[in-house]
Amino acid sequence: MSVLLETRGLGATVANRRLYGGLDLSLAGGQCWGVLGPNGAGKTTLLLTLAGLRRAAEGEVRLEGRPLADWPSQARARRLGVLLQDNREVFPSTVLETALIGRHPHLGRWRQEDETDLALARAALADVDLAGFEDRGVDTLSGGEYQRLQIAVVLAQAPRVMLLDEPVNHLDLRHQRSVLATLRARARRQDHALLMVLHDINLAARFCDHILLLHGDGETLQGRREDILRRETLERLYGCPLRELEDGEGGRWFVVGE
Repeated sequence: MSVLLETRGLGATVANRRLYGGLDLSLAGGQCWGVLGPNGAGKTTLLLTLAGLRRAAEGEVRLEGRPLADWPSQARARRLGVLLQDNREVFPSTVLETALIGRHPHLGRWRQEDETDLALARAALADVDLAGFEDRGVDTLSGGEYQRLQIAVVLAQAPRVMLLDEPVNHLDLRHQRSVLATLRARARRQDHALLMVLHDINLAARFCDHILLLHGDGETLQGRREDILRRETLERLYGCPLRELEDGEGGRWFVVGE
């Protein structure tokens, strides 16, 4: 597997608080990473830095072996897809027109969307269960429908690396499962890398193969899911007791204890 996005000695300090430091992270094609940690631990700060939307205070980010800052903006946008949390800016447009925003990095200065772009946008909408919504106004969508539309924009973009901040925010249980399954399948099938900030330990356990824990005090821990998602490790991360349950099919579930 080729490394698509990596950090070297990455560090961040916010309001005189050391969030993380010396972070060496490698995202390879086909991998699905989940980032977990308590509120204020630096998860969004890290994602913004990986996306080039926040300057790295320490260390560097490299995309396909090249410093992220050296990439022209359009070339970088073809390779990096980003979903920010609670990014609801509603313009008077249709669902299909919004999904087509994902194709903009691939358009030349004088080229407009063609049938290929339309097909990719429609396929992305279908992937998030929005087929048939193409002509709906964006302002008519519920919170969950709008969230799925934003994910469709990233899917239509077809980036090699997807960086998603709380992608299942506002989604019902069925769509949490189906959307994460779609994202994971896309990453594996196309040899792309996926990194998601999540708050649900059990969703991370089910859909991610690698985990990064941010404690928010400079400490980090990363590795394969089965090595990281252990009860005692998670209790220390979140500062609360947990119970670990088995589902009888080899799966494990974590619930808050007494």
